[in-house]
Amino acid sequence: MFKIALMLWIVIAPTLAGILFTAGLAIGNANEPTDNRIMLIGLAIAGFVIAIPVAWIVAKKVVTAFGRRSA
Repeated sequence: MFKIALMLWIVIAPTLAGILFTAGLAIGNANEPTDNRIMLIGLAIAGFVIAIPVAWIVAKKVVTAFGRRSA
């Protein structure tokens, strides 16, 4: 299941990071670019970290849906 979770994380992590980064651009303060950069970097990192349990949950659902197969 780890292999499936890793393959899913490769797709889910940049997607979540991009969503959070875009949200940060929408709510960011253009008058203080230094704080905005730190916030955007933090949001991108948070997207990658949040994607770990999301990928694990999706992998569990995929394994249960298709049955356990040894690889």
